[in-house]
Amino acid sequence: MVRSLDYNQSMHSRRSQLAVAFDRACLAIQLLAYAAAAYAQQIPATKGRILLLPRSVVSGERATLAVLDGNGRLAPGVQVHFSNGDHLTTDQTGRALFVAPLTLGTITASIQGRPGHIATTVLPAAGNVSTPIAVDAIPKLASLTDRFEIQGHAFCGVADANQITVSGEPTLVLASSPTSLILLPPLDLPPGRASVDISCAKQNGPPLEVVFVSLDLRADNSPLTPGLHRELTVQVRGTRGKVELEATNLAPDIAELVGGNPLRVYSSGGGQNLARCEVIGRKSGNFLISIRLLATPSSPD
Repeated sequence: MVRSLDYNQSMHSRRSQLAVAFDRACLAIQLLAYAAAAYAQQIPATKGRILLLPRSVVSGERATLAVLDGNGRLAPGVQVHFSNGDHLTTDQTGRALFVAPLTLGTITASIQGRPGHIATTVLPAAGNVSTPIAVDAIPKLASLTDRFEIQGHAFCGVADANQITVSGEPTLVLASSPTSLILLPPLDLPPGRASVDISCAKQNGPPLEVVFVSLDLRADNSPLTPGLHRELTVQVRGTRGKVELEATNLAPDIAELVGGNPLRVYSSGGGQNLARCEVIGRKSGNFLISIRLLATPSSPD
């Protein structure tokens, strides 16, 4: 059974901070072209679009999930249903605290009224043994405008009980369990290498580093007509190494993304560190291309 818990721990003062932070928490760079003008714009919001569930939870221990709307903001009042029949509703912070099932194995969850399921693995409890914070996997690269994940042990299941900083700045914990953290980088963090410090229940984690990159989109804003080719360029800042990006065409009836949809490309590396893709106009109207960094957690050095 998944048991929901009240999660209104003095969150009134944090609501404005969360709203501001999630204005920039979209999972991609979004390019909007209307009548052949290209510029960044947010996807229209739809309440309860994205469910964030820790990759794994610990049997009988607390964990926190989150739901985002179409603009990447935390969505309060959204019902989440688990495959074992349990359900809960996100509170005013857009998150919900629950107790993981006692039955081990895989359990899935979904947002009421939306297709798709997110799976998490229920791991056995360690008993009363107190263990220090350990990190098993953390991304070497992360986007400044996207969430990133840390896997390990002895984290706090209550999201805000984890004290996490990036280059000394507090970091928002979106979802958490004793073995998994989903985080959002601090506002105004510059591109480049940054320290990541974790503490929970008066324990400190090992020193960590992540390279945070920005993805700056460049596009010609002259008129786009059917059949016209248009090159889109993304400049990667924060690293001179090659990075893998994924471009997704969200309006294929308006424009064609050359090379497939989604399309994976590598940046050039070096000082400019550019990645390029191309679209072909099919008809007049709005087209939307999202570009995101592809990075997976790996063992810390």
